[in-house]
Amino acid sequence: MDLKFLNTFIQVAELGSFTKAGERLGYAQPTVSFQIKQLEQELGIQLFDRIGHTVRLTDKGRDVLTRAQQIWHMCDEMVAETTAPGEHRGCIRLATSDSLCAPLIGGGLAALQEKYPQISLQVTTAGTDQLFDLLDHNEADIVCTLDSHIYNTNYIIAEEEQVGVHMVCSVNNPLAAEEEPTLEQLLTQPFLLTEKGMSYRRLLDEMLAQHSLEITPVLENGRADILCALVERDMGVSFLPDFVTEEAVGRGTVKRLRIPGFAPELWKQLLYHRDKWVSPQMKVVMEQLATVLLAEQ
Repeated sequence: MDLKFLNTFIQVAELGSFTKAGERLGYAQPTVSFQIKQLEQELGIQLFDRIGHTVRLTDKGRDVLTRAQQIWHMCDEMVAETTAPGEHRGCIRLATSDSLCAPLIGGGLAALQEKYPQISLQVTTAGTDQLFDLLDHNEADIVCTLDSHIYNTNYIIAEEEQVGVHMVCSVNNPLAAEEEPTLEQLLTQPFLLTEKGMSYRRLLDEMLAQHSLEITPVLENGRADILCALVERDMGVSFLPDFVTEEAVGRGTVKRLRIPGFAPELWKQLLYHRDKWVSPQMKVVMEQLATVLLAEQ
């Protein structure tokens, strides 16, 4: 069995397209079709259902995919064992929430480039639903979310960690003097929030909806660090993860508020699709991301 044919099969399965697989591998589409046909004849089964312009794995094709990934993984392990760490190469596509992008670029990318100079990152930011849409269409290799806990059998959780999240205000705001400000007091303040429907913003909106309430922020921005800076200047209140406000709270310029009956759970999660072949490059990137984004506070 030609290993190149197995790799072509894996790429078609991941991308759901003969044409896209050919573009990734540098083959013409007829070459991809020929290799898949040869593999099907050798195995004596149909690997894909071809309906219109869609390509989907058959049940037997999914079984073969698992075996093919195992075989390819073993080949990669053999290569990896004889490859120096700095020689790992390739581009890994990461999709992440806006609030996690800053710590990634600030520390993770520099550390990754120093240890693995031949590996590059292509970073995309989006809301949680869009992140998984990218993963489902193999337009991202890894996603890092900041949202309520996500569990879906289509995805593998590589790492996860629960993080704190609070309403915050400037220490000069009247709310800072309250031990437990009420929801009614909170709603008198101007809100500075991430965009509606974006990751942890949804947790706040769901809480308000339970009380038949809705707010209109004076500012919506995906950069949590900018929102925190505006809160420090007493421009309004915000709802932010604790790791974003940690330095400001330490300086004594921002206070975290305890709102009765409001204790949302927020998680950082690093995930990839269950059908995704984990290359040595992807493995070391996930290890680095876990160190920077999940293990550190």
